[in-house]
This record gives sequence, structure tokens and C-alpha cells, in this order.
Amino acid sequence: MSELKKENYHISGMHCRSCEILVEDHLSQIAGVKKVNVNYKKGVAEVYYDQKPQHSEIEQAIRNSGYSVGVGKKRPLISSNFMTYYELLFAGGVLVVVLMWLKILGITNLNFQFSSAPSFLVVGLIGLAAGVSTCMALLGGLVLGISSRHAELHPEATASQKFKPHLFFNFGRLASHAVLGGAIGSLGSILKFSPSMLGFLIISAGIIMFILGLKMTEVFPRLSGGGFMLPKSISRLFGLNHEVKEYSHKGATITGALTFFLPCGFTQAMQVYAISTGSFSQGAIIMFLFALGTMPGLLGIGGLTSVVKGAFARYFFKFVALALLILSVWNISNGYNLTGITFAGSNNGESKQELSGNIINGEQVVEITQSGSGYNPRKITVKKDTPVKLLVNATNLYVCTAAFVIPKFQIFTQFREGINEIKFTPTETGPIKFSCAMGMYTGVINVIN
Repeated sequence: MSELKKENYHISGMHCRSCEILVEDHLSQIAGVKKVNVNYKKGVAEVYYDQKPQHSEIEQAIRNSGYSVGVGKKRPLISSNFMTYYELLFAGGVLVVVLMWLKILGITNLNFQFSSAPSFLVVGLIGLAAGVSTCMALLGGLVLGISSRHAELHPEATASQKFKPHLFFNFGRLASHAVLGGAIGSLGSILKFSPSMLGFLIISAGIIMFILGLKMTEVFPRLSGGGFMLPKSISRLFGLNHEVKEYSHKGATITGALTFFLPCGFTQAMQVYAISTGSFSQGAIIMFLFALGTMPGLLGIGGLTSVVKGAFARYFFKFVALALLILSVWNISNGYNLTGITFAGSNNGESKQELSGNIINGEQVVEITQSGSGYNPRKITVKKDTPVKLLVNATNLYVCTAAFVIPKFQIFTQFREGINEIKFTPTETGPIKFSCAMGMYTGVINVIN
């Protein structure tokens, strides 16, 4: 067998590994072509053949893939396009108005007050609230960023093509919440992450949002070619190379399924409720109904990104970019709170600080009240090397703050109604963070000599 010959072709317009797979598949169909390697970063296709194809065949195959033959221009580091900054300024003004109205209407702080376990109907309503609040901030930010980026890069795709991945994403989410909800219902909290691990997961999600947001601002054109992608071999193995313009249905389903392990505060409360049932069927129903309740909010994002087009689309994507940057910083901050990492400064004047609570039988007893709006007090002072007993009066069990975390001591507990005891002994001076399980509502324990 004669040795294969190779020819290189320059291609412009590629921006990801899906582009590589698409071009490779089209070029591989040409008679005489035995192997194709495409590198979107270099903009080059290596074509191996035993019978040289016509240049017109190569050019037609590349055009059929949605790209063009030739060397693309090197993009500038910072955009000099005036319209980019004008659109960002306009979108920023709209975002400020939207945030003000959300604050006025109280949509950013939806809480449910229960003194007993909620019914299945109420579980669905809690999911509905989560879908437009905490879940929207975490999962919605990721979905919004990825789907908007896809719609921006593929304006030629139809609305149904852009929307289908959201259906598969939510299908995967429903399936995983039902199956894993049943698992934790029957086996207990075996799928729980440590506070630090959950913190780093949320930070990772925030970083992804931040990068997506920066790309969509179009202020830094060179960023538009990068991204987080699976190797082509893995993509092909799982069949993720099909339906490129719609994203992969398998990929969207898997991504949705994995959201069970990246829960917001409402989700964690429902997971604990599922655990408390001690039943596979009850746990599965609870988590399924909760995920079902979040669907309107998450699908609403899909609907928006699927139908926007024309001049309005540019302003919409700039609005999304700024929203993602805000959400990314917020999530990174929350994740940081969960890691327990602190940068302690000097304790000047610590002798003037009064100890919180009272000393009873050699223990520092401090009372804290938990509610849907956080913890009170948020700052307490205790003495080094003296056992501490926190008496937390839990007043709302189905909100983010019902899951209490002190990362320094690896304390991760779900409150029960009434007084909850938490004990630890601080052995070092300085600040110790405590927070809800999402890192949103925080407080500080200041340890002094």
C-alpha cells in the first residue's frame, strides 16, 4: 500500500472543536480522502489522500460546513468598534432598571415559611420560586451564557434548533433528580459534597460564567476563539459530534443530569427533605416535582435566546454578557465563602471586644436566630481554646439558610425546627466564616485571646 500524501488547507471562521468535527466529516466524504485532521486554533485542515482531490471539491466541502477557505485575519486584543461600547452602555442601563424592579418586587428574595414538611404541591411551588431566584442565579446563569453564546455564533440556526437543547437539558435534569432523589431517599445523604468541594464547584461555575460574559461583550475579540471543550475523541465516542448547530442532545442531557450535584439553597433543602422520608419513591417524587417547578424559569431563558434576532439580538446579547459578569462575581464570592479560606488581618484592639453570649459550665453559649433572610446576629466574638456551643433557633426549614456551614471545622448541618446545638472549640485567633450552604448568607465568628 502506497504512503498517503498530505495537503494543508487554510480555513477561516472556525471557533471550537465542534467546528473541527463538522469540517472533518465533510472533507472525509470526498473520494480519495483517507484521513483529515482539523485544528480550529491554527485554522488549518490536514488532508491525507491516496488520490488527490480537486481544489474545488475541498472548497465546496468547507463551504458546506459553514466556513470559507483562506487565512482569517488576526483579531485585535481590544475592540475599537464604537458600537460595541454603545451597545454595552445601553444594555447596562437596561440591566440597572431591571435589577431595581426585581428588588422592588422582592423577586430576588423569595422565601417560603413552613413549620412542617411541605406537601407535593408546595414542593412544586418551591421549585417555581427557585427557578426565578437562586437556581436562576446559579444554573440559569450557565444556561443563559452557553445558549446565548451558541445563538450568537449560529444566527443561521432556526428557533427550534436553538431551543431543542433546552428541552434535553431539562429532561436530563428531571431524570437525574428523580433517580438520585430516590437514591438519597432510601440510602441517606451519600451524595453530599463537603463544604469546600461545593465551594470550589460554585467557583468553577462562576469562572465559566465570567469567561462567557467577557466573550459576549466583544470587547476582547481574541477571547472569542477559546473555550472549555471536550477532546474530539471523547466527543465522537459519546456521539457528541452530531447536530452541531443545535448542540448535542446527549451533551445537553448529561449536563442537565449533572446539575443535581450543583444545587442552590432551595435544592439542598429539598434534598434533605427527600433524605428525611427514608423512601425511594417519596424521595424520587419530591426531587422530580421540585425540578419540574424550576422548568418554566430555565425554559424561559431558552425561549428568549432562541427567538432573538436582528439588531435587537446584539443588544440582548450585550445585556446577557453584563448579567453573566455580575452573576459570575456573585457566585465566585459565594463559593469563596464556602471554602472557609480567610485572610486574617491584625487583631488590634481585640481586648476591647466583648464576648458574645454567656459562659455556662465552661462553655461559651451563643444564641443565633435563623430565618429566610439570614442569621442574627451575623457577627459573634468567642474566646480561644474555650468550647463554644451555638444555639441556633431555626424558624424556616425550606430556604437556603436552613443548611448551615462552618468550613473551618467541616461542619455541614441541616437545621431542624426549633433549637439546634452546634459545638466546636476554636484553637486559633482570627475570623472564622459561617454561611448557608450556597455561601449567600454569611456571618463571622471572631476568635480572640
